[in-house]
Amino acid sequence: MRLLSKTYWNGSQIRFRIPPQDVTGTPVRLNAVDGADIRGVFWTPKSNPRPKAVVIAAHPRVDFSTHHTYPAFLKAGYGCLGANLRSVNNDMDCVHEKLLLDIARYMRWLKEDCGVERILLLGNSGGGSLFSFYQSQASTAPKDRIAYTPGGRPTGLVDAEMPEGDALVYMAAHTGQGLIINETIDPAVIDESRPMLTDRSLDMYDPANGFKPAPEWNRYSPEFVQRYRTAQLERVRRLDNLAHEMIAEAQQAEAVHQDAGFNRLDPDMQRQIMRQQAFEPLMIIYRTMANLHYVDNSLDPSPRDYGSLLSERPDLMNFQHRGFARIQTPHAWLSTWSGLSSNANTHLTAPKVTIPSLVIHAGKDLDVFPNTHSRSILESLGAKDKDYWDFPNALHYFEPEQGQNDSASLDALMERLLPWVQERVAA
Repeated sequence: MRLLSKTYWNGSQIRFRIPPQDVTGTPVRLNAVDGADIRGVFWTPKSNPRPKAVVIAAHPRVDFSTHHTYPAFLKAGYGCLGANLRSVNNDMDCVHEKLLLDIARYMRWLKEDCGVERILLLGNSGGGSLFSFYQSQASTAPKDRIAYTPGGRPTGLVDAEMPEGDALVYMAAHTGQGLIINETIDPAVIDESRPMLTDRSLDMYDPANGFKPAPEWNRYSPEFVQRYRTAQLERVRRLDNLAHEMIAEAQQAEAVHQDAGFNRLDPDMQRQIMRQQAFEPLMIIYRTMANLHYVDNSLDPSPRDYGSLLSERPDLMNFQHRGFARIQTPHAWLSTWSGLSSNANTHLTAPKVTIPSLVIHAGKDLDVFPNTHSRSILESLGAKDKDYWDFPNALHYFEPEQGQNDSASLDALMERLLPWVQERVAA
């Protein structure tokens, strides 16, 4: 039984659709200020080997080193940096505050080593909330930046040098990974350690609540929708509490270890305390493919097809091992995937984004919805120079429809996007 989307998780569309001509790709290896190893690829046109204007794209876990917008930007004379972060391909321990240190290092490298003067932040998909978070902190006085992660660890942002971007594009961007989980987590889970136990009254995939066989669209009652959304937040809150309990156990053991009386304890007790201090627990978060929007297109209407980015059968994919936030450390859960705790939330960060900003909505997106995400970003932005574009027939990565092999959707985007960028971040 194939439940996984043929395009999204294989990453087949996050790539050069047409290989760029006469360009140079230079591997980049840097260390963030806290020592983390980060690697990317810097693409430059051979006709302009030291560009003054650069487009940078990054994502918390996806490889953007050959981003599909880059060939058009390169042809127009821009440099393009695919800035992979420390959590690429594995976000199990993804702490967003630390990712900002990675972006800051790339930005400094562009400015200091490459002589770049103008930088466009390309916030595609999860890169939108990431760059919004970065810009909001970069434009904040260092002493006023976020000092501690949601899990209580120092962020390093107060002491970091964080060059600002010159413009920001939210391209098919959601409002934050945590807010995505608030929408997709299954509230029918009764016990996190026994994921098959289900409260049928909260099961969106139960016919008793209005579910019809896939791919027939559903219509949920307003009462069920309200009860469902409330229960989703309740589950997120329970997971937050669990994460804080796990962190507290390690902190308590550390306090005992550092206490003057530690050496007087029995050796077995000392060993147990040190093990507890060193222990790194993992949270397994099952059933995170349960957004009502997947199967009810009357909720935030759009021209989208049935299902999610991950699968055309979310009712079954909900029980597979792949999915959002499946395996997380407590710190990663709180920082990245908890919509109640994460700082990478455009409702919080976009008001501080005052550089020219553009929100691009892909009308047929299966996980980013017009009012829930795109228009709410636009309304939150603090920028005076801001705009909203809707491409009603575009998919999430502006890829061709399944079975087709054309670049019409991407070409239409870039034909319009390049003039907007050139007016604000001249090549």
